[in-house]
Amino acid sequence: MGVSREINRILAFSQLFGILIMDDESNSAETAPFSLVAFSEKRHTESIEGINTINHTWRMKERMKTVSVALVLCLNVGVDPPDIVKTQPCARLECWIDPLSMSAQKALESIGASLQSQYERWQPRARYKQSLDPTMEEVKKLCTSLRRNAKEERVLLHYNGHGVPRPTANGEIWVFNRTYTQYIPLSVYDLQAWMGSPSIYVYDCSNAGMIVKTFNNFAEQHEKEYEMSNRGTGVPPAIFKNCIQLAACAENQILPMNAELPADLFTACLTTPIKIALKWYVMQNTQSLMPNVTLDLIEKVPGQLSDRRTMLGELNWIFTAITDTIAWNTLPRELFQKLFRQDLLVASLFRNFLLAERIMRSYDCVPVSSPSLPPTYQHPMWQAWDLALDLCLGQLPDILNNDTPFEHSNFFEEQLTAFEVWLALGSEDRSPPEQLPVVLQVLLSQVHRVRALDLLGKFLDLGPWAVNLALSVGIFPYVLKLLQSSAKELRPLLVFIWAKILAVDRTCQSDLVRDSGHKYFLSVLQDYTMSSENRTTAAFILACMVQDYPAGQEVALQGSLVSICLEQLENSHARLRQWLALALGRLWERHEAARWCGVRDSAHEKLYQLLKDPVPEVRAAAVYALGTFIASVSERSEHANKIDHNVAMTLITTVGQDMSPLVRKEMLNALQWLVLIFEASFCAAFLNSPIDDNKSLREGALSPLPAQAESSLLSPLSGMRRIASRDRLKILSPGHFFGTDAPVSGITPSDNVPTDKIKRVLSTSSLNSIASSSSALASTSATTSVYVKQLQALQVMEHDPHPEVAAMAKKVVDYIKIQARENTASIREVYSISPAASPSGKVSFMVSESPPTSNDSSMARFSARGALRRKPIPGTINEEGTKEITNGMRCLVTTQFLEWSSRYFAQPSINNKRERKLPVLDCDFEFRIMRNQEVEQEADEERSKVMSSKLEALLFQGRNSGGLKCAALHAYEPLMTVTGNDYFSLWDWQSGAKLSYSSNKNARGAKISCIALLNEAEALPLLLVGSDDGTIKIWKNSYNNKEEAALITAWQGLTDPISSLQTNTLHPKTHSASFGLVAGWIQKHKRLAVTGDLASRHVRLWDVTTEKKIYDLPIGTDSSAVCCLAPDYSGESLLAAGCGDGSVRLFDWRLSPHEARVMTWREHTNCVIGLSLRKATSMGGLVSGCKAGDVKLFDLRRHSAIASIHLNQGIGKMAVHQNADIFCYGSISQYIGVYPIPGTTKLVNSDIGSIRYQEGFRGQRLGPATCLTFHPLRVLLAAGSADNSIRVYGQDNARR
Repeated sequence: MGVSREINRILAFSQLFGILIMDDESNSAETAPFSLVAFSEKRHTESIEGINTINHTWRMKERMKTVSVALVLCLNVGVDPPDIVKTQPCARLECWIDPLSMSAQKALESIGASLQSQYERWQPRARYKQSLDPTMEEVKKLCTSLRRNAKEERVLLHYNGHGVPRPTANGEIWVFNRTYTQYIPLSVYDLQAWMGSPSIYVYDCSNAGMIVKTFNNFAEQHEKEYEMSNRGTGVPPAIFKNCIQLAACAENQILPMNAELPADLFTACLTTPIKIALKWYVMQNTQSLMPNVTLDLIEKVPGQLSDRRTMLGELNWIFTAITDTIAWNTLPRELFQKLFRQDLLVASLFRNFLLAERIMRSYDCVPVSSPSLPPTYQHPMWQAWDLALDLCLGQLPDILNNDTPFEHSNFFEEQLTAFEVWLALGSEDRSPPEQLPVVLQVLLSQVHRVRALDLLGKFLDLGPWAVNLALSVGIFPYVLKLLQSSAKELRPLLVFIWAKILAVDRTCQSDLVRDSGHKYFLSVLQDYTMSSENRTTAAFILACMVQDYPAGQEVALQGSLVSICLEQLENSHARLRQWLALALGRLWERHEAARWCGVRDSAHEKLYQLLKDPVPEVRAAAVYALGTFIASVSERSEHANKIDHNVAMTLITTVGQDMSPLVRKEMLNALQWLVLIFEASFCAAFLNSPIDDNKSLREGALSPLPAQAESSLLSPLSGMRRIASRDRLKILSPGHFFGTDAPVSGITPSDNVPTDKIKRVLSTSSLNSIASSSSALASTSATTSVYVKQLQALQVMEHDPHPEVAAMAKKVVDYIKIQARENTASIREVYSISPAASPSGKVSFMVSESPPTSNDSSMARFSARGALRRKPIPGTINEEGTKEITNGMRCLVTTQFLEWSSRYFAQPSINNKRERKLPVLDCDFEFRIMRNQEVEQEADEERSKVMSSKLEALLFQGRNSGGLKCAALHAYEPLMTVTGNDYFSLWDWQSGAKLSYSSNKNARGAKISCIALLNEAEALPLLLVGSDDGTIKIWKNSYNNKEEAALITAWQGLTDPISSLQTNTLHPKTHSASFGLVAGWIQKHKRLAVTGDLASRHVRLWDVTTEKKIYDLPIGTDSSAVCCLAPDYSGESLLAAGCGDGSVRLFDWRLSPHEARVMTWREHTNCVIGLSLRKATSMGGLVSGCKAGDVKLFDLRRHSAIASIHLNQGIGKMAVHQNADIFCYGSISQYIGVYPIPGTTKLVNSDIGSIRYQEGFRGQRLGPATCLTFHPLRVLLAAGSADNSIRVYGQDNARR
């Protein structure tokens, strides 16, 4: 029973939120509806902007290299310094050589050679110079010579002072005279001057900390003197404070003298860390723990440091990982970068310095460094090092005696497991995983590489902060090197990792190009055996590589990126299509060679297909690519102009009225380039536009203009023929050039130009290439300038219902207006000296012929003089086709779509794929399921007694200012949304509180005409608001009076209001009332049906998932508009429409538009104002009511009503309950009646609710009903009246 109950809960949850479980290779969530929740995509729920920029500090500003090393050894073998009393026995080994085992000079030379070989292990390419028991002159000559050869690189000085006195408090170290009879002091001040900067110093002597202290004091003195001597010369001062120092002990300490240790213990730790670590570990452990391991066996550890397969090599590998981990988890990030990532030799010395601190502290010596490091000798990772040593040394006797194979340590496996545990529980708020440097080292191993890359990818997937951590630890060179691998199993992992890196730091594009890493991702993109998700990621990487990077664009073009992308544009994976288009757009942005490569492959025509894609992001990406396609030409030509105009007109006619503001904003972003390129032509089109906004400008500065000027200005200034002034076309309605069936504004038959005179507009291309469509041209029989059409599109988008789109359009149009005003004077000057027009006002040449030369020269003078009078705009061209550079154009408007799209790869992918997995049922989800079930049970009880109780109990009464137009009750919460002409408010009808009040921000003169609640199963549903100007807006309501509602999206549901206001007599109506916009919302299919006064001949269906218009359903009548719509709430594909002529029409939107009308009833004599398709659980059929008071019930299978009722008075408003068999109406005599649906009860004309106007002091005052609506589930009625009051009524106690 428990399992069954859990299954039912999951099924209920899945049904509630419409979640489908999809695998990774399925058509992604963008291509198919996966949820019943509408407008819940990221484009609706988050701001369209990129991630917050982060200052990337992982990349070193400058790489340093230690190119020269000075080894200064002051040993004086056989003679002890006078200030040191050595114990007997005493430590004697120098560089693991006993100086007393050979002659003094030979021992000195051997020690010097051994020290050099030890350093060469860490930096083999450096230039080494030895100075054995030197004099001051020799040291000076050595240091100055190395500094001169090193130039700006780093020089290292290793000083061994075991044979000379300790450093002095005055900052002096000791060397010898020529005869070795005296110790000569050498000031650190002089040493600084000889060594210069940058340098690194290693002091292996007693009281070495004294040198570090005085060095810093001398450094400040040097910098001040250097600044004084070079003041005014512009020479930057030397920065001695940045020099690095490593000292063996503090200023008051002497070196350990344990005979079992080498005398140069500090040097041994820095240059031979594994050997001294093994020796020290054996010395620390008692014989009882490891009786078979002796100090002699340490010398016989097999293997080489550079071979990780051997014991010695693996220990060195583990040691590197552990010391890196300690440093990364202890040091500040900037200091870690400087000491462990800037210079290979410095990094090795500081790793070994951490070991020196641990070992020498056990002998009461504290090594000192500058910059100073925090104590690390007790870090927990040293225990892991001791364990690794213990496991290896435990095998050593058997390996040496019995030739037993070496068993590799499981150190890296355990560290990866610990890292995996952190990933399961870690977050940005917790401390970073200390195993991250270990993962870097594991990448070097082929055995663990796949697992390490997988875990690294999961870590990077946590967000940009994780990417920055990984880059700061030094992961970048490793993943860059791995791009040379041919292993196919690494491809998905490397592609994912590189996408995460480039999404956060795009500067890595230069590294990809330098190391030819782009070839790796080109091969992934064209490898069809890779998943679509992996190819999408590869496309994103290539898009990042070419963005604003000419070198990347060039290598990508050579790698055939254009053809690779074009071949996959029809892929079923939506995000792949999106990033293929974005990659193309980035490739040819300001890169003309890539554009013409695309032209040869018909790239722009292939991108046209994506303009009709079902995914808005893909459409926006295609528009973006076409926009950069237009702007990429640096030298204009007639051929380029033709292509760009064709692209622009295709954008206008295809996506000009796209439902998604994302797409419309990208279209404006693309069209701005045409405005900048053909600025003079747009100015001319604007000055001749009949829009009222231009009236004062045209009649002021330009009036009167010669007829020749009018005819010339209308045609484009580049390659377009002129048209006579009297035949100049009137502006087309916005609906025409947007490709809709809206009426043409301002055009009468007498205005049309004869079609036989319209031959060609462009010199080599047909008018069809720039017109909206051939059919539209045939119907209008007129030739309109391409610039006029583009300008009209921009002017219409100034009135876009989405404020961001309107603001962008206004910026572009305002720019044209400003430039037109600046050019007004030059235009008048040109035409004041131009030839007069012919007296008849007719053109003196055929449109297909060449115009007179004098006129062409006048227009050329116009362009030239206009350019002199205003600021030069890059990219403009004159009539003669003179080429001018378009590079450097400053954009007028911008969008963040590109950056927002990149956020997908910067954010955790678990959030991006959450729609593909069934979420865990948390308390909030559980609450919603239980709440919905309780409301539905309560509604069932109320409906069961609907015929036995009166619907007259007043539950709520409120008052709103500004009138009441519509009301809607929430299905599962005691919430009610009420609207006026331009506002909507949210009420809690149980408590009587007004929760919020917001403006719909209508255009001037527009009013709200319908509302609908979306996603009512959600805690916070969305509100759909339709206005009588055809606009539809989706709001996220606010539950706080201090906050306004948030606009989710907005679009033009019906014909644009401008054309409708200009053509208010084209569609005569048989009814006097205006119903504005009428909408029907179908939650299950996420579709919206809209109609109304602006489109009285059809019902338009919108798909909310794809944000596209499906098609227009013809009503089948020209005499009246649709007054009400009734979708089938049971989830079927039926839609009913009630018309002003009394007819009721039934549609099945699964059929084609001309076959969708399946039934028509004509039994009403007046306008239908109430309509409802009944659910299968109820009576079934269709209920309709008209103004005359007739209410009828239709069986969908019959051609006539099966039941009817006639009310004695006219009906002003009517509502039908979705689930209960009742309806209500508001009469013109201030009366609300509630009746059973005819045919559902034996009681005829028996009301179950009567709400009347009553006189008197205590009477309930009820004005004429302005809106009526039932609760979707419960038996509740909301009624708004003309006195601005809103009431909610419920059932009385059941009648006995």
